[in-house]
Amino acid sequence: MSQAISPGARSGDADIIFSGGSIVTVTDDKSAAPEAVAVKDGRIVFVGNLSRAQAAWQGPETRMHALLPDQALLPGFIDAHGHVTGTGLQATIANLLAAPDGDVTDIASLQDKLREFAESEVGKRSDWIIGFGYDDSMLAEGKHPTRHDLDAVSTDKPVLAIHQSFHLGAVNSLGLERLGYTAMTPDPDGGVIRRRLERATESGPVYGEPNGVLEETAFNPAADLAVAGMDPVDSGQFLPVGLLSAASFGFTTVQEGAASLEVLGLMRQVADAYPAGLPTDVVVYVKADQAMKSPATVQASREYTKGLRAAGVKLVLDGSPQGRTAWLTEPYLTPPEDQDDEYRGYATLPDEDVLAQVQAGFANNWHVIAHVNGDAAIDQLIRCVRSATKEAGQDQRTTAIHCQTAREDQIEAFRDLGIIPSFFSMHTYYWGDWYRKTVLGPERAVEISPARWAVDRGMAYTTHHDAPVALPNSIAILSSQVTRVTRTSGSVLGPDQYVSALDAVKSITINAARQYFEEDAKGSIEVGKLADFVILSHNPLTIPERKIKDITVVETIKEGRTVYPPSTTHPRPAPAPALRKATPAAFAHHC
Repeated sequence: MSQAISPGARSGDADIIFSGGSIVTVTDDKSAAPEAVAVKDGRIVFVGNLSRAQAAWQGPETRMHALLPDQALLPGFIDAHGHVTGTGLQATIANLLAAPDGDVTDIASLQDKLREFAESEVGKRSDWIIGFGYDDSMLAEGKHPTRHDLDAVSTDKPVLAIHQSFHLGAVNSLGLERLGYTAMTPDPDGGVIRRRLERATESGPVYGEPNGVLEETAFNPAADLAVAGMDPVDSGQFLPVGLLSAASFGFTTVQEGAASLEVLGLMRQVADAYPAGLPTDVVVYVKADQAMKSPATVQASREYTKGLRAAGVKLVLDGSPQGRTAWLTEPYLTPPEDQDDEYRGYATLPDEDVLAQVQAGFANNWHVIAHVNGDAAIDQLIRCVRSATKEAGQDQRTTAIHCQTAREDQIEAFRDLGIIPSFFSMHTYYWGDWYRKTVLGPERAVEISPARWAVDRGMAYTTHHDAPVALPNSIAILSSQVTRVTRTSGSVLGPDQYVSALDAVKSITINAARQYFEEDAKGSIEVGKLADFVILSHNPLTIPERKIKDITVVETIKEGRTVYPPSTTHPRPAPAPALRKATPAAFAHHC
C-alpha cells in the first residue's frame, strides 16, 4: 500500500526519490515491499510504487537515487547508548584494542603502542601518555599491566592505559605520584586501588604499595587528569571525530551517555559552531548527582537545538563484568587475585541515593537511564523504580543499560514497571568465552544479554554499542544478537537467546526511537517522518545470518542529506577548543 502526502499538503517537487534494491520500512504493514521513497525538505513524503512516486513527485530538480540490486534502504540507526565524545577520544589516543579492532596481543605490544603515541604530534602535546582499550582477557599474560610495565614506557611522563571497559586502568609510578596514591591511601567508596602482595601470613596475604591498577572511583581521577592534560587542539575535535565515526556505521542519532554539566555546556557551544547544526542528532544524558545540584542548568527538552538536546540523567549502579567489578548476587567464578571466593563485586551507591536520583529524574521530567550490569544492581534499580513509580506513574521509559546478567524474573519486572532493557549484545562476541571460563561459568554465561526473554514478553528492547568500549559498529550489534558467536572460540553462547534479524534491526531503529520518545519522527520509513536513512550493502533480513557481519554501510543520510561519506555540503566547524576541559564525566562509566 502506498503512502503519500495529500495533494493539498504538497509544496513543490521531491528533493530525492530512492528506488531499487530492498526498502526495509520496519513497520507493521505486511503488504508488499515498497519500490520507492520520496523526500522533500528533510521529510518522507511518499512510500510506495515507483511509477506513482515519479508521477506525483518527480520534477526537473529531483535527484533519482537508484540502489544496486543487493543493497537495502533502512531507517537511520539510533544509538540507544554510547558516548560520542568518548569515541572521539578513542580515535585520538593510542589504540590498545585486541583483534579485530586493534592488534595488541601482549604487554610488549601494549608498551609499543604507548611509545608510538608518545612520539606522535598529539602525544607530544599531551601532559600524559594515554592509551585506550587493553583487555586483560586477550593479553598473552592474562593480566593487567602494572606500574612497572608502564614505567618501561616512561618515567618522565605519567602513563595511563585504560581498560576496554573504561571502568579500570593502570598507571605508572609517576601517575600514582600525581594521584597521591600510596600504601597509606585508603580505597575510595565505590572503588579499589589494587596493591602488590607483600607477604603471606597465617591470617592471610598482606598487600602494600599500589601496583598501578585502579578500579572504578579510584580510576576516575586518573582519567580526569590525563584527558584534561591533552591539548585543546586535540580535545576540541572529540565531538566532530566521534560524530563522523558513528555516521560511518549508519547512525543518524547518537548519544552522549554520561556528561558533566560542564561538558553539556561545552557541547552546546560546539553544536552552535556548526553552520547548519550538528550533522547527526545528539542526545545528552547528564550525571544524575550533578543534575540534582543544578537542575536548571540541564534544560532537558524533547526538541533539538542545532542538532543537540539534553534528554535526562544517567545513574551508575555498578561496574564491569568483564573487569569483575559488576555487582552480582552470586560469586564470580574466578575472583580477582586480591579477593576471596565469595567476592561478588560491589555497589556504586546505596539504595537511598539511587532512589533520590530516580525520584529527581521523574519529578523534573528527565528521562532516567541507569548503568546496571550485575543482577544485584538490577535488583537495586527495580526496587527504586518501583518505589518512585508509585508517585510518578507509568511510561517514564526508564532504561536499564547493559543488563548483562539479568535474570528472567527481572525481565518480567521490567515489563511490569515499563523499564526498557537496553542490552550490550556485543558482550557475547567480545567476552563470551571470558564469561564462560572466568567471570560466570558455563551455566550462567549462556544467559548474558537475554534479549529473547524480552521478545517472548512482547517488549520493545533496545541494543547498543557503548562506544568507545566497542566501536560504534551497527553491523556487529545486529550480528551478535542473531548469531551469539564468541570471539576467541567461535562457539555459540546461549542459542536459547537468539533473536530474529528483524528483532535485531528494530532494536536500533523503531525501538530505540521509542526509548527516546521520538517514535513519531524516527525509527521507521513512513510518510511524515524524518528522512533519516542508512543504505547497506545487503539486506540483513534476507542475507544468511552468519553473513550479516560482512555487511557494510554504503551511505548514511540525515534528513535527506548525506552525512557519510562526508562531503563539503555539511562542513565541520573550525577546530573547537570548547571541549578542552572535557573530563571523563563525559566518557566514564562504560561497559
